[in-house]
Amino acid sequence: MQSALDEVVREQKAGAPRGVTSVCSAHPLVIGAAVRQAVETGGDLLVEATSNQVDQYGGYTGMRPADFRDLVHRIAAASGLPLDRVVLGGDHLGPNRWRSLPPDEAMEQATGLVTAYAEAGFTKIHLDCSFSCAGDPVPLTDDIVADRAARLIRAVEDAVGPARAERTRYVIGTEVPTPGGAHETLGALRPTGADAARATLEQHRKAFAEHGIEGVWPRVMALVVQPAVEFDHLRVVDYRRELTGDLRRVLDGEPAMVYEAHSTDYQTPEALTALVQDHWAVLKVGPGLTFALREALFALAAIEDELVPAAERSRLPEVVERRMLAEPAQWEGYYPGSADDQRLARRYSYSDRLRYYWPDPEIEAAQERLLRNLSAVDIPLPLLSAHLPLQYARVRRGELAARPRDLAMDHVRDVLRDYDRATRPNPKEHV
Repeated sequence: MQSALDEVVREQKAGAPRGVTSVCSAHPLVIGAAVRQAVETGGDLLVEATSNQVDQYGGYTGMRPADFRDLVHRIAAASGLPLDRVVLGGDHLGPNRWRSLPPDEAMEQATGLVTAYAEAGFTKIHLDCSFSCAGDPVPLTDDIVADRAARLIRAVEDAVGPARAERTRYVIGTEVPTPGGAHETLGALRPTGADAARATLEQHRKAFAEHGIEGVWPRVMALVVQPAVEFDHLRVVDYRRELTGDLRRVLDGEPAMVYEAHSTDYQTPEALTALVQDHWAVLKVGPGLTFALREALFALAAIEDELVPAAERSRLPEVVERRMLAEPAQWEGYYPGSADDQRLARRYSYSDRLRYYWPDPEIEAAQERLLRNLSAVDIPLPLLSAHLPLQYARVRRGELAARPRDLAMDHVRDVLRDYDRATRPNPKEHV
């Protein structure tokens, strides 16, 4: 049974610079922006939930896999995107959330995690078993990582049955930056070595055979390796294709497999295009989208300050700052430096730890109040130009309504437009 992702792999293997954007966010406005982009370009939509956002217990968003599926499907249906053009993926699925437990207990939890994703209809599954559990060697050896990934694939295949399993595509490999960006200031960053990538393939192929799932191998659509792209709080390491020549040839003998690139957030359009041309056909982006959303919402809050009486304002940036200070667990261990350094990082860091706070009830309420307040007034065009100049230009051209929700989503779409230009190099699709 064909997957919407198979065409991307086929075109890559035929020599075409084709890819797919993987939208890794649970924020409804980000998902809404991605849906609108897919509707207008005519492309498919790949949305992925990470194991810390969404798990069988709710994750930090409070959503289980079926809840996330329903959220995405509801937003897609409301915008007229057919559900057969929506692909749901699970990112970094494995024992990472439970690595304080002994390996057997952590893997039992991971089995429940991948099973919940598969049963909810997620058909792109990235297995990440790279983190050591209690009592494990540090770092884990390739054979242990591959064995655990194969065990989880076996669990998925058994859970959904042969017909649904045929629609499932897997991603293996774990030599990636820390999910969501580096926690510390970056030093030298080098791409995965070609020999290391070959070893990963060989260990996984061996583990598949040991677990009796050799037939799954043609459905392993991507291998995750490090193309030496990353970001920390203040810096972005851009892709340099001259460093990846040997690595790019490793998958020449794998007819159904491409590379998947993590942490592509904030790459230049030229770098994204080069990544796709060099066989990183899946480009994952998450913090870069919520970073853009924060820019848009805080710009709207600045507009609100000009138009709405003080007592009625949302004061969204102030609410966000207060809630982040009251609940510092998601940023305190990540932002070093002085109090002023941390204050700036909470709001402006590339790593965007702020994204963990959007589900907070007080922040959600302030966001909705902001959008409601600005929906009740006419935003003067010169004021819009001062704070959201690209959206101002589209409003002037009649391409965009000056409604706050539309303005915020369009600003997020500016990021997605760069990804579309890189992954779908057809001028008529660059809406």
